[in-house]
Order: sequence, then structure tokens, then C-alpha cells
Amino acid sequence: MSPLETPSLPSRGDKRVVSDPMARNLVNGRVRLSDPDPKWPYLFRQEESRIRGALGDRVLTLEHVGSTSVPGLAAKPCVDLVMTVADSADESAYLPDLERVGYALVIAEPDWFEHRVLKGPNVNLNLHVFGAGCEEVDRMRLFRDYLAADAGARERYTAVKRELSELTWKRIQDYADAKSDIVTELLAEAEAWRARTPGQG
Repeated sequence: MSPLETPSLPSRGDKRVVSDPMARNLVNGRVRLSDPDPKWPYLFRQEESRIRGALGDRVLTLEHVGSTSVPGLAAKPCVDLVMTVADSADESAYLPDLERVGYALVIAEPDWFEHRVLKGPNVNLNLHVFGAGCEEVDRMRLFRDYLAADAGARERYTAVKRELSELTWKRIQDYADAKSDIVTELLAEAEAWRARTPGQG
């Protein structure tokens, strides 16, 4: 399993506060892929405003990541946001204020970068929370930026996703695991792309 896929669709027996939060991403056992939707960036901005309004300067970074952040890429209609705070393990510093505006903690992974996932009140989303300087956030950004920059990479990734979406899955994580090879391959390409591209280091 690639590190990049894990935060997007975690299921390692972690603490869950809401039952089966990822179930909405499977329809009759199949992953529903949507064509690129111009609403996705708007939905990110809407949620960004809600989160920043709740937390203020406790938000160190907040970005749109995952497939819905890449123009021209088919995706599950689930918006991924990644936020860094001073210490994601210190839930008392951010969780109560997010809960007050409708977010709910669904995943806690103390052993994996102190990762947390929250769901929002209105939009199908994953809000990933990490501590400052977490290397996984860098990988998520790099994957996004490389796919946005390289049409061939987008096409290859889309082809694999569409092929897998035709299969039936018991868990959304099984679909994510099945993408591990292409994700690993694209991340290696992305590292090389960053090394040779000015402004991407």
C-alpha cells in the first residue's frame, strides 16, 4: 500500500467515531467515478472558509488535494482537503471548534503521522489533519502537482481507475490498494519531475 493512498481511504482498524464513514464512496460494491466537475474547486473554497473561520491562525496550511484537485481528472465525487496544525495529536486544540461547525472525527491514526480524518456536514469530503512539517503532506501535494502538469500521467492514472471501477469491492480500501502500483510509479516519476523542474523543489 502506498503512503499516498492510505490517508485518502484509511482502514487499518483505526478509531472510528462515525460508523462506516467511507461507505458512501461505494455504490453496490462499485466505485463511482465522475467526470471532472467544475464544482469541486468551489466546494473546496467553501469548506476552506468554514474551517478557517472556525480555527483562524491555528490553520498553518490548508489545501485541496486528491483527484478532485486535478483539472481534467476523473474522480470519486469526494473532495480531499489536507490541513496542517501545530500538533495533530492535540485534538483539543482544533477538534471542538471544528465540531461546532459540523465536522465529525471519523479516523484517528496515532501510529501513522498522527493522522486524523474528519467528515463535513454538507459536502462529501475527507479533511485530513497532520502536524506541521509532515512528509506525507508533501507527497500529497507533489502527486497533485505532477498530475496537473502531465497529461500522459493523468491519462494513465485515469485508465487504471476506470478499469478498477468496473470491479466489485467489499471495501473502498481494497480499491485503493489495487491502485498502489500505479500510484508508486507516478510518485517516482513525480520526484524526478520535481528534480528537473524549476520552482518545484
